[in-house]
This record gives sequence, C-alpha cells and structure tokens, in this order.
Amino acid sequence: MRRGLISVAIFAAFVIIYTLSRHAITTTTTTTTTTSTTIASTTTSTSTTGVEATSCQPQDFNAVFNEGQGAAGTVYASVTLTKSSSGSCTLHGWPVVTLQDRLGAVLSIAPVDVPGASSDFAFLTGTAADLTAQANRAPTSVSLGQNQSATFALAYSDVAEGNQTCPSGVSMSVQFAAGGATVAVSPPSPIQPCDNGQLWLSPFYAAS
Repeated sequence: MRRGLISVAIFAAFVIIYTLSRHAITTTTTTTTTTSTTIASTTTSTSTTGVEATSCQPQDFNAVFNEGQGAAGTVYASVTLTKSSSGSCTLHGWPVVTLQDRLGAVLSIAPVDVPGASSDFAFLTGTAADLTAQANRAPTSVSLGQNQSATFALAYSDVAEGNQTCPSGVSMSVQFAAGGATVAVSPPSPIQPCDNGQLWLSPFYAAS
C-alpha cells in the first residue's frame, strides 16, 4: 500500500514537471519610439532702398534780382537762385513771392502763373534780365548741385490807371512752396506792380 502511494506521488510530480516544460513563459517588451520633428522657421527680410528727389530748401540758396527793362508799360525782370550748399535737390513749379514796403509791411499782390489758362500773357525774351524762351514754358524739374542756379521771370505793369495807387515794394523774398521757409532777394529793388498788384511769374527753369 505504501509503495502504491509513493508511485502515485512520483507520477503526479512527473506530470506537473512535464506540463510546465510545455508552456514557455514569454515576456513581451514594448519599446516606444518617440520621433521628434523640428520645423525650421525661416524669416525673409526684404530691404528696399528708394532714392527720392529731395526738395530744395530756401536756406541753401542765394537769390539775386536781375534788373530788367520796360516795354509798352510792362517791366520785365528775373531772379536767379544759386545753391550754396553741397548735395543736390530739385525745384519744380512756380515760386511764391512776397513784397514788402520800406517799413517791412507785406504788400497785397495778385500773382499770375505763366503759362496759365487764366492769362495769355507771355514774357518778352531777350531782355536785359536774361529772359529766355524757357520762361514761357510749362514747369519742368530743375536738378541743382552746389553752385548751380535756377531762374524765374517776373513782370508787372508800372502804369497806374485813373486814381489807382500802385503798391511800392522795396524788398522781395521767395518761397519754394507755400508756407515754407523764405530766401531774401538782393539787392533791394523798387517794384511797383500796378493793376491791383498783378505780378506775372514764370516757373523755375535752368539758368542760362
């Protein structure tokens, strides 16, 4: 009886060992791979350098009055502006003129741009004031460097009509644009624009 129990125990142990040997224990290892993607951000900077025409400033100029001559009751003259500073700039259009009397009071004048739709006036060229055909042309841009000059022509009637009193100007100043700085014109010269202060003005043009 005892031998039988031992035999049964041995047999059971054998079965257990055999069963365990048939079932392998598998260990699964999970590897997580993390992929890091770097996005490069490229910034493009565009630098544009524009070359712009520089407007002339009156303080960079000397202005000289060129005495003219009268013809049929009209006085013709001109003003030459010479750039005294370095660098370059551009003039374009008509000057803004101010007249003052001997006490410094500003006179009331009526400027008329020539050429213009409101007037068929034309400057008499070839006078002592060094007027040229350019005085009667439409405005063009005048580029000026140091010691270069531009001119504008002016004219007015010196004949009073009836009891009219012509304003008596003795000094003149010029602006390149309304509300801007001024340049004094020398030498002081008598200017008496009759016909309610009417003063014909040409555009700036290159000095001859």
